[in-house]
Amino acid sequence: MTSTDHTSIFSPVRLGPLTLRNRIIKAATFEGMAIDNMVTDALVDFHKAFAEGRIGMTTLAYCAVSPDGQGAPNEIVVREEAVPGLRYFVDAMHNLDVAASMQLGHAGPVGMGIGGRAISASKVFSKSRFKNTSPATEDELLRVINDFENAAVLAAKSGFDCLELHFGHGYLISNFLSPKLNKRKDGWGGSLENRARLARTIAKRVKSVVPDTMAVIAKINLDDGVKTGFKVDECVEVARMLESDGALDALELTGGSSFENPMYFFRGDVPVHEMAEIFPKGFMRTGFKLTAKKFMPYYPFEEAYFLEQAREVREAVDMPLILLGGINNVETIELALREGFNFVAMGRALLREPDLVRKWEDGISAKGQCIHCNKCMPSIYQGTHCFLVPHEERPGHGKWPPPVAKKVGIND
Repeated sequence: MTSTDHTSIFSPVRLGPLTLRNRIIKAATFEGMAIDNMVTDALVDFHKAFAEGRIGMTTLAYCAVSPDGQGAPNEIVVREEAVPGLRYFVDAMHNLDVAASMQLGHAGPVGMGIGGRAISASKVFSKSRFKNTSPATEDELLRVINDFENAAVLAAKSGFDCLELHFGHGYLISNFLSPKLNKRKDGWGGSLENRARLARTIAKRVKSVVPDTMAVIAKINLDDGVKTGFKVDECVEVARMLESDGALDALELTGGSSFENPMYFFRGDVPVHEMAEIFPKGFMRTGFKLTAKKFMPYYPFEEAYFLEQAREVREAVDMPLILLGGINNVETIELALREGFNFVAMGRALLREPDLVRKWEDGISAKGQCIHCNKCMPSIYQGTHCFLVPHEERPGHGKWPPPVAKKVGIND
């Protein structure tokens, strides 16, 4: 470790038009703390813990661009009614000298849909929903593009510094990128250029409607983690396309699929029992247990487990890149910077220790205490938390679940 590496982590740095206090971003980890799809005090307090821990930027997740784009209950749906609460959230982060990012997405095949209809590129059976998805029509795709644009305008109105467009994890745009799942014969399928059309169109449309002071980034899969799915060679080509379009200030590199293989993203222990409890008793719970080993295979945890694949993208493009996955120690961040990555994003390690970055900045070379049990995965439905942290010490949980439903900006 050199002093130069350490200093560069905790010095102010540019992300597009923004200046962040350091190179560490709180990764988007769906909080499950919204009420009626709006901001709550608990949600704000959840992010305050990371801001007080001195991260450079925190990411509000997962924010659906439309009601049918929701991935689960208790998440934000971006619409005019939500703006007062979103503005309250941003002000709270700015008061702590931390930039605020909003993750925008449409869950597509893993979404709640409308009337049970979850759209995707092509008809395919959803293991998580135990039913087939519905191929999106041309009109539906144009509506989704407009929904991203409208949500971006409202995010800017709410004062957010950055937008993170979700192009990964098997959600709608990721679903279109996949050669396995996208079997369309029209201009949205077939060649990689066609499969990337939705991502590129959304990025350009969003960039065109937000102010020059707002950064726009995207999260994209390096590898879906399934045979014949989206792989790193195609990720490299799509990254080149997105760079040439000039609509993004950075790419965040991830992997895996909530639709087909979530453990490819998490790595470590597989919380089958805890995940099964999410499903209603009966057919769905039994079905999940019977298919869990195939749907959620075990991958051993290792530090920076996406680094090898991410290097291929780093060699192919000049645009800023954010490394994600298995970052628990300051030495790993120093390695990422030496490898040419501009930022790192952290999730589970900060759930375990919201003040971990502050320890590092203060010169305490502590190892992250996350044990990768992944029991935080199913906790998103009760308010995201680390299983090992006592309830009263969990970020936001002093106000969650609230005895009376309270939406910030509405009932306060």
